[in-house]
Amino acid sequence: MPLIEKIILFTRKHRLLAHCLYWMGVCTLSATRYATRYPNASTPEPFNNFLFVGLFELGSTAPITYFLAYWVLPQLLTGKHYFRTVIVSLTVLYLISAATRLSVVYVLEPLIRIKPFNQESVLVIFTDMSALFFNYFFQAFTYASVFIFIKLLKDQYVVTKRAMELEKQKTDIELSALKAQLNPHFLFNTLNNIYALSILQSPQTSPSIARLSAILDTLLYRSDKMFVPVSQEISLLQNYIELEKLRYDDRLVISFEHRVERDVAIAPLILLSLTENAFKHGAGEDAGSPEIKIVLMQQDGLLSFIISNTFKQKVNRQLGIGLENIRKQLALLYPESHTFETSAAQRIFTAKLELRLNQQV
Repeated sequence: MPLIEKIILFTRKHRLLAHCLYWMGVCTLSATRYATRYPNASTPEPFNNFLFVGLFELGSTAPITYFLAYWVLPQLLTGKHYFRTVIVSLTVLYLISAATRLSVVYVLEPLIRIKPFNQESVLVIFTDMSALFFNYFFQAFTYASVFIFIKLLKDQYVVTKRAMELEKQKTDIELSALKAQLNPHFLFNTLNNIYALSILQSPQTSPSIARLSAILDTLLYRSDKMFVPVSQEISLLQNYIELEKLRYDDRLVISFEHRVERDVAIAPLILLSLTENAFKHGAGEDAGSPEIKIVLMQQDGLLSFIISNTFKQKVNRQLGIGLENIRKQLALLYPESHTFETSAAQRIFTAKLELRLNQQV
């Protein structure tokens, strides 16, 4: 791991300690600078306690640094209200510099300077712009620029690393989704069922082929976007259900109720993943009379999807990798706007998903 990355990771993990170490360094540099400039400790002008001066100088450097780093810089980066930002910045920096000079003259100097000495008046302090700029603001800005550079470097590192992680996660999710949805068993069984229908010259042959074609078209060409119309997902579920019903004849009891107030945009394939999970662990493992009930509701920005299925296994195996992948997708796509709950009671497994949506197609 590069040294710069180690430093950035340290500052992220121990933020308070990193700030303390930085200001200890600033204080040491300030004291060293005064000691080099005035090597004779008995020199009456201007100070005779360099460490004390370094600590006191921190009183102006730190406020200016944090003000520039955490208010001015974000304001400039947003690209809004430049004029207001400049006016407020100049005013605040002037007041900090003047207040610092005022405290130096009337607090610090009487404590450590050898008397007698002359003191500047308040009017002179507030009107001597050159002294305020060069002796206070410019000096504080030197340390602040180093602090801001480190902050920008750390922020850029965090953003870049986060973007790389999201890109990798997105790729992994897409691959997992394709593997999950293009289930070879589903395709194999569907093709066998259609083949059997064709031999019997059943009128369901052509509609079944059309449904399978529509599913493949949606999975391969219409699900590559981050969000798709909910109507597309409803059609996908309907086609999938009709093809799965070919395997079970009349022994499968299934209902799909959907009421959509408006065609909102949702993440693709999640509803299909939940439906496939119900068929796989419900109807697929139940040799009796399996039941699946699906309810999809959308109203006032809230989409609710509830799917329940019967199961015959003594130990329910439905809480597996498939649902864990769905949870990960939801955490990435709807980090603060979803709830997903599962329950199993009386041989009925239920998955309930709620999405708070703002997107509309």
